[in-house]
Amino acid sequence: MKRTTKRTLEKKERIRKGALLITAAIAAAGIAAGCGSKDGKDAGKDTISKEQTETGKTDASEPAGTTASEGADEGSKAFSYPVADGGTLSYWLELNANAAANYSSLNDAEFGKKLQENTGITVEFQHPAVGQLQEQFNLLLSNRTLPDIIEYSWLTYAGGPQKAIEDGVVLPLNDVIDSYCPNLKAYLEANPDVDKMIKTDDGTYYCFPFIRGGEKLKTSTGLMLRGDWLDELGLEVPTTMDEWYDVLTAFKTEKNASAPFTYWYSSQGLTDNNPFAYAYGAPRNFYIGDDNKVHFGAVEDGYREYLQTMHKWMSEGLIDVDLATLTNDQVSAKITNGSAGASFGWCGSSLGTWTSAGRATEEDFTLVSAPYPTVEKGDKPEFGQKDNDFVNMGCAVITTSCENVELAARLLDYAYSDEGHMLFNFGIEGTSYTMENGEPVYTDLILNNPDLSITHAMSGYIRANYNGPFVQDEAYADQYYVLDEQKEALAVWSDTNADKHIIPPVTPTVEESKEQAQIMNEINTYRDEMTLKFILGNRSFDEWDDYVETIREMNLDRVLEIQNAALERYQAR
Repeated sequence: MKRTTKRTLEKKERIRKGALLITAAIAAAGIAAGCGSKDGKDAGKDTISKEQTETGKTDASEPAGTTASEGADEGSKAFSYPVADGGTLSYWLELNANAAANYSSLNDAEFGKKLQENTGITVEFQHPAVGQLQEQFNLLLSNRTLPDIIEYSWLTYAGGPQKAIEDGVVLPLNDVIDSYCPNLKAYLEANPDVDKMIKTDDGTYYCFPFIRGGEKLKTSTGLMLRGDWLDELGLEVPTTMDEWYDVLTAFKTEKNASAPFTYWYSSQGLTDNNPFAYAYGAPRNFYIGDDNKVHFGAVEDGYREYLQTMHKWMSEGLIDVDLATLTNDQVSAKITNGSAGASFGWCGSSLGTWTSAGRATEEDFTLVSAPYPTVEKGDKPEFGQKDNDFVNMGCAVITTSCENVELAARLLDYAYSDEGHMLFNFGIEGTSYTMENGEPVYTDLILNNPDLSITHAMSGYIRANYNGPFVQDEAYADQYYVLDEQKEALAVWSDTNADKHIIPPVTPTVEESKEQAQIMNEINTYRDEMTLKFILGNRSFDEWDDYVETIREMNLDRVLEIQNAALERYQAR
């Protein structure tokens, strides 16, 4: 009991100190001066126009938010970048694999250098070792002193964002946004649906979010197959499960494909968005049904039909026998060397990258997209991969260890300004992009780099091709997807009714989150083990009812109760 009491007191003290830091920072800054230049007219690159400064009004149509919100305090309206006196902040985040291919730190990338130049703030980026994000995140939290800023998927924090606040890790941001973040505040005021997504049920803001800034950015994965093989065999792009069976059979018998269909199945891969499970209306995880209630697809009859189909295809050699252990690199190799003829992957790093690699050895190599399949011909796909506007990745928080809350807020708010928006999405004007007819256009350094792929070239200058605390711009995608096949794929894959089935970023209470995590850890482990056994034939479908009953006995109904209660609270925000 003594240990529990002591830990509880320590957490409360950290929260109290965090709140005092905010109050002290606001009082010391007097709000009016902030960290900007002494006269409010620094000669550097201002992000607030003269008209905005005088009126406090902004153009809500700007995709990145604007530089001041109507009704913002005088200090926010008078602030400008770069910061006059500067300062140093520590910033912990995972180094994206695309950037890690050429840089050991964002400090070395042109993006990181320009961010510091434009803001006048020195940033000490800290990155966990590749493949050790979760382990090093847990180790980070065990230390009493945290970095000033941590970027993470905070909805996955044990107990959720509210628990992170109660644990004394994350500072609540309501006062911070009001005082120091005119750009983010303006964006949220202009986008109430997003505003609803980035706070807890009691209205507490906790992060600087990553936002998909347009519909075409919300869908990025789908089915693809060898278009040149289809032409050679006189076949059409499959739209139903029966047509997929016929096409994969032809790939095996006529093209001698040893793995007609292959994809990155692992838990780090694309498991949650399985297109063939979607065909039967049963995602392996939670979804919103037609009754506007949360359901768990992996215990429904549709999931059994999906597994029966996969078992049949596996037994007939239509699915890669190495499915359970494949890495993404192995999938890439099989697609490009002709061992496989179809897959499920990303529009950029799969369809685009594989096409380039395949054409290096086979001139006619072509990948075409296929819609999310249905059972009945002519039906519109009910499910498909689609993100919410707010994506639970790349979300930055200010920690309770931060001694200069204003400086951290100013750094993060910069990304939602007009200038910051351009940096995060397009990089450095004159180097990575130029303005043509009022639109940003990537230069050959990005699009035709002789030494780097587009993905790797972009990652040195921008963050739009992965994530981070900013608003992603559709104009990035228009240029990133250079192939006609990629542009067509986005239209094909997004033509679903997925919107009505996506669960918004709900936040169960601390107690609910803990209870749900304990239950779902057990359920997910069992579901995933049995899923593979059913597909591989190690379990008979005569055992299906036992499988479902076992999951229900693990207290699935309680989790559904928690999820639906959280959904009701979210809808009432």
